Amino acid sequence: MKSTKKIISIDKLHAFENHPYKVQDNEEMEALAESIKVHGIVSPVIVRPLENTTDEYEIISGHRRVMASRKAGITEVPALIVSLDRDAAAIVLVDSNLHREHILPSEKAFAYKMKLDAMKHQGWRSDLTSDQLGGKLETADLVGAETGDSKNQVRRYIRLTNLIPEILQYVDEGRISFTPAVELSYLNEQEQQDLLEQMELNDCTPSLSQACRFKKMSQEVGLTPESIAEIMSEEKANQREMFKVPMERIRQYVPNANAKQAEDFVLKACEHYRKFLIRQRNRDER
Repeated sequence: MKSTKKIISIDKLHAFENHPYKVQDNEEMEALAESIKVHGIVSPVIVRPLENTTDEYEIISGHRRVMASRKAGITEVPALIVSLDRDAAAIVLVDSNLHREHILPSEKAFAYKMKLDAMKHQGWRSDLTSDQLGGKLETADLVGAETGDSKNQVRRYIRLTNLIPEILQYVDEGRISFTPAVELSYLNEQEQQDLLEQMELNDCTPSLSQACRFKKMSQEVGLTPESIAEIMSEEKANQREMFKVPMERIRQYVPNANAKQAEDFVLKACEHYRKFLIRQRNRDER
């Protein structure tokens, strides 16, 4: 793969079309912008020439660095220009981001789909690739090779791309677990909209058992708003009193936390505050 290093005007750089990773303007982005303002971009962004353009480029790796540079008021960035077609570039883009510390289920889902589609466009065939033991590998095996996910797990992630954005957001926030979400992905768009209405109306999410029932009913007789409401109104076996705080409020303090990390943060904060109150009470009693 031939490459050329060059300083490129930031105005000539364009985001990779439909790239699956979210570039968020949050505290981490502010910190990156401040770092770039002081130290510059240490690692060049990777780009490819855009077809049918003159001196315009598509970003393969470095979307966050480019956004941070814009925030820092920087007009030019160092770039490594590589000669790749879109499919090859998509594979590089996906693989270069899959090992990030924090990656949302939706990002992984669309990343796997992008890589699988690109490999199919390139003509990858399962009967042309063997593993070290001589067994045949499917393209989905190769898609998940970078992260150790099996072909079945890759397919389950790709199923999530069939969810409507609002329900997929529930998955990213940890309010719907991965396995129930896969089952819900088999519902058609209208059924998902009807389910979303019930979830928002009653501030609840379906259990795995309920999600499996929804899938089966959808495939056999179809789901109606009434049948969804009836199943969602059933008390779950593990249902218990809960205290809820919107993720948006918690992310003020832990911007990139997933649901489990946010829960741990809140519990540790509560424990810290409890100890503070004990110390305060002991001082008052002296």
